[in-house]
Amino acid sequence: MKTLIKALNLIFLFILIAACQNESESVGEKQLTIIPLPVKMTLNQGQYELKGNSVIYYSGDELLALAEYLSDQINISSGMELRTQQGTGKGISLSVHDDLPATLGQEGYKLDISKRGIEIAAGNTQGLLYGMQTLLQMIPQEYEECAECGEDELEFQYVSVEDFPRFKWRGLLLDVSRHFFTIDEIKKMIDEMAAYKYNVLQLHLTDDQGWRLEIKSLPELTAKGAWRVPRTGLWWDREVPQEGEAATYGGFYTQDQMRELIEYAKFRNIDILPEIEAPGHSLAAIAAYPYLSSTGRKYNVNPGSKFYTIDDNSICAGKETSYEYMEKVLTEVAELFPFEYVHIGGDECYKGFWEKCPDCRKKMKENNLKDEKELQSYFIKRLEKILESKGKKLIGWDEILEGGLAPNAAVMSWRGMQGGITAAKAQHHVVMSPVEYAYLDFYQGDPAIEPPTYSMLRLNKVYEFEPVPEGVDADYILGGQGNLWAESVPVFRHAEYMLWPRAFALSEVLWSPKDSRDWNDFVQRTEYNLRRLDRADVNYSLSFYDAIITPSKNEKGELLISLDSELADNEIYYTFDNTCPDDHSSIYKKGEKLTIPKDADTFRVVTWRDGKPLGRIITVKLDDLLKRIPVL
Repeated sequence: MKTLIKALNLIFLFILIAACQNESESVGEKQLTIIPLPVKMTLNQGQYELKGNSVIYYSGDELLALAEYLSDQINISSGMELRTQQGTGKGISLSVHDDLPATLGQEGYKLDISKRGIEIAAGNTQGLLYGMQTLLQMIPQEYEECAECGEDELEFQYVSVEDFPRFKWRGLLLDVSRHFFTIDEIKKMIDEMAAYKYNVLQLHLTDDQGWRLEIKSLPELTAKGAWRVPRTGLWWDREVPQEGEAATYGGFYTQDQMRELIEYAKFRNIDILPEIEAPGHSLAAIAAYPYLSSTGRKYNVNPGSKFYTIDDNSICAGKETSYEYMEKVLTEVAELFPFEYVHIGGDECYKGFWEKCPDCRKKMKENNLKDEKELQSYFIKRLEKILESKGKKLIGWDEILEGGLAPNAAVMSWRGMQGGITAAKAQHHVVMSPVEYAYLDFYQGDPAIEPPTYSMLRLNKVYEFEPVPEGVDADYILGGQGNLWAESVPVFRHAEYMLWPRAFALSEVLWSPKDSRDWNDFVQRTEYNLRRLDRADVNYSLSFYDAIITPSKNEKGELLISLDSELADNEIYYTFDNTCPDDHSSIYKKGEKLTIPKDADTFRVVTWRDGKPLGRIITVKLDDLLKRIPVL
């Protein structure tokens, strides 16, 4: 009998241990909703209690600023004020040393939370900051949501993390030419980029609609080129500037302001890549200095009205004064920005005015250039020599391949992946930024309820992005980048709306191992992190909750409607009778094609989950759905 009782007790003990382990893992999974997903993360049973009197210890003087940054961020998230102290002790420990696994590389880190405390270690301050960002995402939501409630401890799941990025280049582009954003707004974007382990911010500083950087040797670039007549409404449908109309919309960054921004970003492991567009997209510069164009005419900075092929917006590649101008600009840019690359644009250069330009014809004859594409290549190669003389590397959009690539140039491939493939096979470094995966100015939900733009890029599509094409040596793929062009982004709140959560998906693509991607798991972590954006007063889109409407026609030419969703766990309800759908309306069955009731003119659809509305009601006229069907 004693033996039987002992055996039953052991069985009960094993069941109890298993139950405790499962509970611990469940708790841990709820807490460890980290984006981007770490390379290796082992959850352990138990929690470490970080108390209000705990200390952040750091191993050397160079880590004081990071320790204070971490203290500030914990205070913002939880209300706890932790002291910082050089040395060692139980609490949070920050250390840099060189005996870590070589696989961690330059940006990797180790994070261990156990009964010993919270330990973050890296080979340098870069990795240490990334470890801190992971820790900050692990602060339990219930504490973050009650930062003012006076809680005096935080519970962190025991965990061991070893983490490092897949790609060296993890970038976002912000177009500040089409619409001007302030230094403080850019800093806010940098803060969010740092939280999700981005390390490059490309600032599109010049274009046809505005020149945004002070160039001291060319003061008219900002005195005139930074300002345009005020306009609202749809881009390209706006009225051209009128005679005598004041140019009052715009702005620019002084070099001192830019230095301060560069330092702010540098502390957060982010390099700022300046983009100075040439030879095309240069109307703002030409408005300031008319001699730069082939025509020499006086033009206005464009406010978003039609002008392409009408006004000469390409710097003349035939005049030596154009290269003297570019040397002045690039000299000051190279001195100002410490990043190794300078982006020179090179895309969408209209060459129609070059064809009629005697200076361009002469330059082509002198250099045995057979066409205007080779003339543009000549122009880019001249810029590369200027930059190399300043200790910089040239990077440009994939059009710089046309006519022959500059010897040491890197390529940012936007017109799909092919430009990057071509460049990589020619042993040039590449940043993949293809329009079909990385253009964050595109629709992310149904056009009927989204601000107007050009094309579609949903959250799940960004998550499918693979920067290394088959058959390409991965060593030449630096990484990838998402681009937020601002034609349809007039204010910073809308810039945030377009960035998040699609920038979550891109951060995971560029940081985490390829084989770790799990869409459903990513969605859960996204929902968790959106609450963090709420607390930071960052705007974002919930379009991934909405229904997806796909119209088609049958053999009779009659309209059919298919429905879908980016999420797997919701229901879709719809109406044709001009009422708003809810969970008592018709429910959509996956795969069916809805036929249109006689005389119906409007379709409405909404998603629900767990008995509650999830997405927005989409209302669209049936005639408008017909217009969405491609004409073959």
